[in-house]
Amino acid sequence: MSRGKAKPKRIIAPDPKFNSVMLARFINFVMQNGKKSVAQDIVYSAIETLGKKKDQDGFVVFKQGLEAICPNVEVRSRRVGGANYQVPMPVSGKRQKTLAFRWLIAAAQGRKGRGMADCLAQELLDALEGTGNAFKKKEDTHRMAEANKAFAHFARMGRR
Repeated sequence: MSRGKAKPKRIIAPDPKFNSVMLARFINFVMQNGKKSVAQDIVYSAIETLGKKKDQDGFVVFKQGLEAICPNVEVRSRRVGGANYQVPMPVSGKRQKTLAFRWLIAAAQGRKGRGMADCLAQELLDALEGTGNAFKKKEDTHRMAEANKAFAHFARMGRR
């Protein structure tokens, strides 16, 4: 429950190279300490690497890899009668992308040895093959939602 008017969502300008708002959002996720040009270099380098390894347009491969990581359901905690239940709920489009970005970046940062661009590219390639930590995170989320399907009726409660 917020007081006053809701703030309008900030409009993100599309990225300069591919003219994609989704890619601009991803670059903003990768960015640290306001260093956008560094983040752009990392992401564009990763897309270039994807293109070379798959012999396709790198941006198309990037989108396919991201789609492979996007979750359809997630579990949310809900307090009912003094007990907390993990209630499975469908995920909206924007949140799907946000979670995929978060998991992809965390998985890439977890890889050691090479630069961030190489790690991002490799994680996306792994996601296309159904392996990799980001894809595993999605599978775990879906598995938890499936295991807690019995509590799905709590999702409809309490909405007034």
